[in-house]
Amino acid sequence: MKIADPSGLTNLIGAWRDFPFSPIGFGGVRVWDRAHARRFTRGALLSAYLLATVACQAAAPAKETIWVTIPPDAPLEEVTDSLAANGIIQSPQAFQRLARMGRAHLGIKPGLYDFRPHSPIGAVLARLRKGTAPVKRFVLPKGIWLTELAARIERDMGLDREAFMAAAGSPVLLSRLGARGESAEGYLYPSVYHLREGASAQEILDQVTDTFEAHWNSEWDRRSASLGFTRDEVVTLASIIEGEGPAQQDLLRISSVYHNRLNRGMRLQADPTVVFALGRRRRLLNRDYATDSPFNTYHISGLPPSPIGSPSSASIEAALYPDSTDYLYFVAKPDGRHRFSVTFEEHIRAIGEIRKEEGEPGGRD
Repeated sequence: MKIADPSGLTNLIGAWRDFPFSPIGFGGVRVWDRAHARRFTRGALLSAYLLATVACQAAAPAKETIWVTIPPDAPLEEVTDSLAANGIIQSPQAFQRLARMGRAHLGIKPGLYDFRPHSPIGAVLARLRKGTAPVKRFVLPKGIWLTELAARIERDMGLDREAFMAAAGSPVLLSRLGARGESAEGYLYPSVYHLREGASAQEILDQVTDTFEAHWNSEWDRRSASLGFTRDEVVTLASIIEGEGPAQQDLLRISSVYHNRLNRGMRLQADPTVVFALGRRRRLLNRDYATDSPFNTYHISGLPPSPIGSPSSASIEAALYPDSTDYLYFVAKPDGRHRFSVTFEEHIRAIGEIRKEEGEPGGRD
């Protein structure tokens, strides 16, 4: 049997040394008194259990990685709730009982930890007592582009943006994700992260893509297949929906428009793809729609070659489960909602009415 982390065993064995000795005998062990003897016995049992679970963990097959952050001075109950909610431990009660043996929970250290689902509770506790490097809070917003993320990583984490971009194009990473494009664009899950200070580009990418995988529902694979889509195509469509910046109430209807257009062989004509093709965010001008790019859906048929940003789970679900409508067009309203139309004539009227509300001359949506 191989030990997963031999260097960590020294910390576990330390539980044997937590209890003082004296001339009073107890069961062949010399300790201060019976109270100390009871604590010594609990400590011995804890050490034996932790050693056994760490050893057994080594043989477990690799699974998805789940990242959790333990705040400073977090009570045991909060730590347990976080581990259980993320599927890292299966029995919160058993974990708490183990953690209270020998008052081991007092040694839990704050920080960012990566675990496998359904990990042995002894191995989890040992890891939390060993500790990890300091972390820094980092926000990855919905719809962000890889180039924008690289710039933020450079600014906030001090990591060279070119090195980050290069790591995001690793063939190994792209193969693991099943990405069609040249980078991990679309698979950088939007969330609040706690990144280790001094983390490498690969570690950060592993963390955000592992989080994407953790949020990907296995049912979505079956739904994708029923629609005739690959996962990467679903993520691409979801990224376009995300790029529209719709109100939550409009997500499913916007998705229905794109599905209807794809089913009829119509071009998507999605403005977010033009913005992405330009490489910078600004209001589009009429000439921008003629931009020569494989991402410009006013010029290409079907989906772009890869995602155009980081979609949220809500946008992914919208891409998979659109409303059933006959809509083929929509235009944004001043309040952030959208107006939907079945025919081109209705769409042109809607644009004119909205432009009038905004006090602008008629123009392109």
